[in-house]
Amino acid sequence: MTNKTRKNIIKWFWIILATPFALLFIMLLLVWMFAKIPSFEELERPESKLATQILSDDGQLLTTFHIENRTFVSYEELSPYLVHAAVATEDARFYRHSGIDTKGLARVFFKTLLMRDSSQGGGSTITQQLAKSLYPRREIKSKFPGWKQTVMVWTKLKEWITAVKLERNYTKDEIVNMYLNSVFFGSSAYGIRAASETFFAKLPSEVTVEEAATLIGMVNKPTRYNPALNPDKALNRRNFVLRRMTQNSYKNKGFHLPKKQLDSLQALPITLQYQVQDHHAGLAPYFRDRLRRDMSARKPVRSNYQYIEDYLYDQQRWEQDQIYGWLIKNKKANGEQYDLDKDGLKIYTTINYKMQKYAEEAVDEWLGGNLQKTFNRELRWKKYPPFADDTEPDVRERLMSNARRWSDRYRLQKSAGVPEAEILAQFRKPAKMRVFAYNSKGYADTTMTPDDSIRYYKGMLRCGFVAMEPVTGHVKAYVGGPNYRWFKYDNVSQGKRQVGSTIKPFLYTLAMQEGMSPCDKTVCVPQSFLATDGTEWTPRSTDKDEWIGKTVTLKWGLTHSSNNISAYLMKQFGPHAMAEMMRKMGIHSHIDEVYSLCLGPTDLSPYEMVAAFNTFPSKGVYITPMYVTRIEDKDGNVLTEFTNTKREAIGERTAYLMVNLMSGVINHGTGYRLRGTYGLTGEIAGKTGTTNDNSDGWFIGYTPTITAGIWVGGEDRQIHFNSLALGSGANMALPIWGIWMKKCLADGSVGISAEDRFVAPAGMTLDLSCTGDEHDDATETIASQEEYYFE
Repeated sequence: MTNKTRKNIIKWFWIILATPFALLFIMLLLVWMFAKIPSFEELERPESKLATQILSDDGQLLTTFHIENRTFVSYEELSPYLVHAAVATEDARFYRHSGIDTKGLARVFFKTLLMRDSSQGGGSTITQQLAKSLYPRREIKSKFPGWKQTVMVWTKLKEWITAVKLERNYTKDEIVNMYLNSVFFGSSAYGIRAASETFFAKLPSEVTVEEAATLIGMVNKPTRYNPALNPDKALNRRNFVLRRMTQNSYKNKGFHLPKKQLDSLQALPITLQYQVQDHHAGLAPYFRDRLRRDMSARKPVRSNYQYIEDYLYDQQRWEQDQIYGWLIKNKKANGEQYDLDKDGLKIYTTINYKMQKYAEEAVDEWLGGNLQKTFNRELRWKKYPPFADDTEPDVRERLMSNARRWSDRYRLQKSAGVPEAEILAQFRKPAKMRVFAYNSKGYADTTMTPDDSIRYYKGMLRCGFVAMEPVTGHVKAYVGGPNYRWFKYDNVSQGKRQVGSTIKPFLYTLAMQEGMSPCDKTVCVPQSFLATDGTEWTPRSTDKDEWIGKTVTLKWGLTHSSNNISAYLMKQFGPHAMAEMMRKMGIHSHIDEVYSLCLGPTDLSPYEMVAAFNTFPSKGVYITPMYVTRIEDKDGNVLTEFTNTKREAIGERTAYLMVNLMSGVINHGTGYRLRGTYGLTGEIAGKTGTTNDNSDGWFIGYTPTITAGIWVGGEDRQIHFNSLALGSGANMALPIWGIWMKKCLADGSVGISAEDRFVAPAGMTLDLSCTGDEHDDATETIASQEEYYFE
């Protein structure tokens, strides 16, 4: 071989060897110069992926609006175990490289690609994995040969360049923090905070070393190593991460796991508090739904409303209520509309975390633990369960037909063009399905026809609970039904049902406002009214026979919820005056001004009823309910601060007289169960309500510091208990109030105390003991006990 040939061989050897590196350098240079590299703000605050947080009055997270359930945390909010586990497992030389680990790449090339040893893992550093989140892999459909590979190489080069830039612009702590905030952990958990809450119900700062190892173990394959789905594989993966933590220490960072602890840690089981943080999870899901509806509301259009009153109310809210239509009325600096699911807003609410928790517990304990079981036993004896035996066949069929047409099964197939007869035939064919159940799982897997599933769900009792604070009008708790995952309808504000005897305090308020007092007397006898068509109507008496013809006080009348006394007052003032009083106290729904109004046939929502009753402990001032105090953007800038309106609805003296009247209901009347069964002390006033056929049970009660109300009933009025003993408001609704109040009083930190007292107006000297006048046995029992609450 001549020297010339030898030189040519050497030359071409180096050309061949250098060409790939030269091409790589040129491509890197081109990418650096011309490729669009996303800004680092997308890593620090990827606003297109941030969940909106709904926070309680003390700043605790209630729930979120999200597409990706992601909430950012700072490096200081991370447990050191999380950082150690991530670095030791995903990038052992993280603190020594500058974004690209050349040793790791060489290992991948020789051992993984050439020697086919997949156990050596990938070569991407944490910084590269972080950069990768800016370049989501898209499906490439081009038929041009090699184009898919070219695009992948181009993207990979951009990731490398971005990784180097990240290392130049951020500290290692900032990079690992952004990485942990960007990772998907499975189970709808994006970022380390969502993962910690989903799997362990903890903040990232609270996780233990073995919990940190479990979470980091999922990063590689979120489904395969999910401890809720694959516990054995997750355990093995966790123990692998623990071994890597003992092998890779970073003493200058304080990360060190002694090998002597490894065996004891690996022997520990994985103990989860697993709850997927989806749209059904978290506290106050019905409240979150109400919040979204209100914030997304558009300007009212009259044709969308049956009653003019509802249209005028929403029109007023559009003009005066800042939260109503907030997303439509408020824009970003660039003119775009805010997105609750993506923009990372912080919505500070008036909901009290503990009160809300206790309210949801109270509903579940009474409805699921007692009342529904009792109702199920009664359903077994009905001819056409869950409907009452006297329900007409055409009414049953109408209710079932409506339910079929409202179902997803019907609507989806109808829109797909499936014939009507074919769709309806499916409702009679058995199918496997999962249904709601009051058990440890919250559901039951069974086989039944869709028609039977409709009947099954109709047989589930529904409820609505809301609590408001006097003086401020702040909503403190909101439960719209028994279980949001299965029953989306909000019975607090969407549902309107007959209110029964809970309407009577409005009539008594009118009487007090017009100068009467609790101790004024009348004879307990039925009252008759002449209707406009010339017919006579006499309200059915609910009083015992021995009470008829007795002289009694108005206090006695409300305490015993006497229809005779309510009818007497209606004769004195008339339906128009009563309706006007209701409107003054905040009732905005349609009211038929008829004589029977005194017995409660009007359909109203728990939300407006509780707001109206809140006027009594607020000393006669009606306060518009308020449930949001401020909204901030993702950077903490205040976008809106909220206030509510207050106006005098009734005099302070009248309000105090009503407190006296309604305290009698609790101390000696239909609400006495709060004292006897639940042992509640302190000053409480309230009113029960039951409608015809026991279709609706109500209770609204208040103390000097809180007002709360509950409705309980079936989805349809034809679904109800047979007896008043079981179907009354005192049995269906009042126990939820009692359980909730017991929890609040036992807590001691929610601002409610048995020592709270109603304060009489300055200079008021009226004797409310109802003693000193002539009275018979019917009033003496009550009169001798009235001194208990107003001496």
